[in-house]
Amino acid sequence: MSKSDNPLTHAAIDISNEPVHWDLGDSRSYGEYLNLDKLLSAQQPNTFEHDEMLFIIIHQASELWMKLCIHELTAAIRHIQRDELGPVDKCLTRMARIQAQLTQSWDVLATMTPMEYSAFRNSLGKASGFQSYQYRMLEFLIGNKNAGMIEVYKRSPETYALLQRVLQTPGLYDETLALLSRRGFGIPAEYLDRDWSQPYQASKQVAAAWLAVYHSREQHWDLYELAEKLVDLDHQFQLWRFSHMKTVERIIGYKRGTGGTSGVSYLNKALELRFFPELWSVRTSM
Repeated sequence: MSKSDNPLTHAAIDISNEPVHWDLGDSRSYGEYLNLDKLLSAQQPNTFEHDEMLFIIIHQASELWMKLCIHELTAAIRHIQRDELGPVDKCLTRMARIQAQLTQSWDVLATMTPMEYSAFRNSLGKASGFQSYQYRMLEFLIGNKNAGMIEVYKRSPETYALLQRVLQTPGLYDETLALLSRRGFGIPAEYLDRDWSQPYQASKQVAAAWLAVYHSREQHWDLYELAEKLVDLDHQFQLWRFSHMKTVERIIGYKRGTGGTSGVSYLNKALELRFFPELWSVRTSM
């Protein structure tokens, strides 16, 4: 067999007939459009340790994914307010795919050993993922409100004010219950007009409304679909939190977190949280 007949032979791709734009003229390039000069210069390790670059990139990439989650959630809330559930399905489906990416990132970080992390951990000082304002904003947008959590952001008045606004605004679940009420389901009045900065408390009446949706899914298919998308959102968050906790346990054991929390013990508490408690409780009633 000649070299030219060998399918494993390496050869340059022929682009002689490709109308490539070698001269971009006034058009922005790929790198300029994506601001790659800024993006790729944002990795500034504190040490010369090899694995610190991994640590920085994992967390920066997670913040970018969370920015997209916030973009999708904000749109979903707006559509629910308008009773436009078709686009909500697309937004929450996309967010589920993003959450899968976020969960998978812990597998990459878990390739770092305890010794490799301890080599640069002290250089982080008090910096911690606990201080991620985008993560806090995500939880507030979904409906997990905790006013005390924003105190750590007081050093940044702009961020603090942003989180205050989101804290005091109805979240995804609040707007969903308002939608159920508009559709004729029995949502208690105190769940339609309350102090939105306070944590949500599960309601038997809300659970009954969701149970009615499930039992009459043919007549309320869009609400039924929305319910399942919300469950998926909650479920994916649980997977992300669990992977986070196990990765932290694998790398630092039961040391205290750099942000001051108890570390793994604190992350274990977060596993008990449910964004949409009635959507889980009604499963027992079906």
